[in-house]
Amino acid sequence: MLTAIAAHFVLAALLPLIARRWGRAAFVVGALAPAATLVFALSRAGGALAERHPVETFAWAPNIGLEFTTRFDELALLMIVLVSGIGALVLCYYACYAKPGDRAVSRDSSLLVLFAGSMLGLVLADDVISLYIFWELTTVCSFLLVGGEGLTRKLRKSATQALLVTSLGGLAMLLGLILLATAAGTTRISEIIANPPGGGVVTAAVLLILLGAFTKSAQVPFHPWLPGAMVAPTPVSAYLHAAAMVKAGVYLVARFAPGFSDLPAWWVPIVVLGLWTMVLGGFRALRQHDLKTLLAYGTISQLGFLMVLVGAGTWIAALADVTLVLAHGLFKSALFLTVGIIDKRTGTRDIRELSGLGARWPALTVFATLAVLSMAGFPPLLGFVGKEAAIEGLLHGEPKDLLLLAGVVLGSVFTVAYSLRFLVGAFGARPTVAPTEAPPSGAVMTTIVGIPAVAGLVLAFVPGLVEPLLAGYADAYSANPPDYHLGLWHGFKLPLLLSIAIIIAGYLLHRTALAPRLAGWVPGPLHAQRGYQASVDGLVALAQSVTGRLQAGSLPIYLGVILVTMVAVPGAGLLSGIETPVDLRAWDSLLQVPLAALVLVAAGTVVLARRRLTAVLLTGVVGYGIGALFIVDGGADLALAQFLVESLTLVVFVFVIRRFPPRFVDGRPYFPRARWVKAGLAAVAGTFVAVLAVLFSGSRRGMPEASRFYAENAESETGATNVVNAIIVDFRAFDTIGEIAVLAVAATGAASLILARARQRPSGGYVPEDAGSERTEVKQ
Repeated sequence: MLTAIAAHFVLAALLPLIARRWGRAAFVVGALAPAATLVFALSRAGGALAERHPVETFAWAPNIGLEFTTRFDELALLMIVLVSGIGALVLCYYACYAKPGDRAVSRDSSLLVLFAGSMLGLVLADDVISLYIFWELTTVCSFLLVGGEGLTRKLRKSATQALLVTSLGGLAMLLGLILLATAAGTTRISEIIANPPGGGVVTAAVLLILLGAFTKSAQVPFHPWLPGAMVAPTPVSAYLHAAAMVKAGVYLVARFAPGFSDLPAWWVPIVVLGLWTMVLGGFRALRQHDLKTLLAYGTISQLGFLMVLVGAGTWIAALADVTLVLAHGLFKSALFLTVGIIDKRTGTRDIRELSGLGARWPALTVFATLAVLSMAGFPPLLGFVGKEAAIEGLLHGEPKDLLLLAGVVLGSVFTVAYSLRFLVGAFGARPTVAPTEAPPSGAVMTTIVGIPAVAGLVLAFVPGLVEPLLAGYADAYSANPPDYHLGLWHGFKLPLLLSIAIIIAGYLLHRTALAPRLAGWVPGPLHAQRGYQASVDGLVALAQSVTGRLQAGSLPIYLGVILVTMVAVPGAGLLSGIETPVDLRAWDSLLQVPLAALVLVAAGTVVLARRRLTAVLLTGVVGYGIGALFIVDGGADLALAQFLVESLTLVVFVFVIRRFPPRFVDGRPYFPRARWVKAGLAAVAGTFVAVLAVLFSGSRRGMPEASRFYAENAESETGATNVVNAIIVDFRAFDTIGEIAVLAVAATGAASLILARARQRPSGGYVPEDAGSERTEVKQ
């Protein structure tokens, strides 16, 4: 699987060149990577269903324990079917959807394959760091795909909102993953789930992880970014916002749920927000006239449904959840692709302007009808099978599940209503609207729509094809699973009665004229988009306020902020747990005493110096004194480096300060109040650093593995007896070259500025501010 992930990234890098030569065929070439991955994964399905799952590891920083580990289990295989299978179909569809000569072909084909590889890495990752890296890669790809070339304000705004919301959740998730890994003592996700830790830290960790999942899967109150992202091309929406990206949050919750399903901090937010999202999304979908926006709110609703099921924490609910994950990916991708055909052939997605397409496009209408009925939970389709299992799981769960069942029934009624609204609006005949003129839907594009739509029908009749995979994931919730199997018929029982009642109520709601008028009504304070805009405006105002106070153009303020942060933020954490050295001595050699006194006197005198040259010379005394201390301690090479640096610094300072006034202050109090504040802050920061140096130098925690390697191999591999020199010159030579290059560039830039300034100034050196007449003469 590591090879499959790498193949996606390599192909993504080559696609711009392929698109430049072959145009839209780049999408078909791009489809080869996910298609091959799907075939390979299905051929290795036995490993995913086995008791011991295949694991691959690539150590990319072994000295500090960083590695990328993949784990091929049931949930990963299910997600690969969606990520790679739907991905290959969407890329082939995009080859027909894109216009000849479209400039976006190279960009979108490369980004879609990059996104497919990132999602593949996400669902296979078994360590928290790799999970986060691929998580953020999908966020970046989504931002670029939604924003396109950013030619309109709407594109930029929608892409930015999606990026801000999902990035916020990603950062929170990273902190939660780090806390969870620290508490568990391992970064392996499978090991964390097998032996979940406990305590208050874990409670905070799971809440942060859930924040990341909720933002990615558009749960209330983070959902507005998903309808806004519908400005993206329809194939992008079909892939990212139906089959792949929005499923990442559900996948994350499903991945960690077996280990934390009994923790209230885990399941309470999931079921509460999931239920709210399901009902609100379905409610808002009832009023939408744009087909893509209707599907977007429907997606929000069904993502909430999936969250409720995975939060229920029972075996049957988990089985229903992964069944509906598969069903949702199939029918929703088919519907988005259907909207793409309608938009491309008719030039509109507004149901008020469409009429009679069902008679004009019978094949596409049949496929779209299958997908719509699966979404609504009509038999005999996979959506019905999953919904039956969901009702069964909530009926026979804990008492709290009955409340969830009531909310799920209400949300399902909305689902039936907006599903019928979509089907009738897209393909029905409207007496008040002339039949829509449109060319044929296209055999290739229609066939691609039909593949996932028909798959939802076939799998409903033969659920045994996928039940071992889906039940294999559910087995993590119970050692003794109940005797329940997926199927179209379980007898004339309460789940079937509820399904019939949901369908009838949804149809009546669709036929009621009052529903569309009420569906758009949400109290103002509950508008999530307003909350998002208020948050962004508040953040901007806060940033301006902080910047205005801190970025004041004053070097002392900048240094003060840095020193206060250094002391206040890490101080308590760094000092906690440090052992005080027991063999601490005042000095090792009597020569250290006068040298230390010289350094202290020179440092104190610098603060009192009135002339710049005097301050520079006293600073040099401090540096030379420290070099002398190095000699006393036996570090002659360090002392030589210190002397060279100090000498060069003195020369540079002298060249610079000759352009400045000779004195620091002129006619002001020598020690104003601000100077005492600066002196106190400098003293506290200096003392803090000195204490840390003493404590860490005497710490018995042992040497890190990387440091031990340098110390043990310095002489044998580099011939150096000084470990520091060996690190700088040999082990980390490329870093040193990079630092030298940076310094050279900085020095070149500084020299250029100085020379440019010198050419603009008149000769004669520094001219005092009060010498107005003399300055005029010089200018003349």
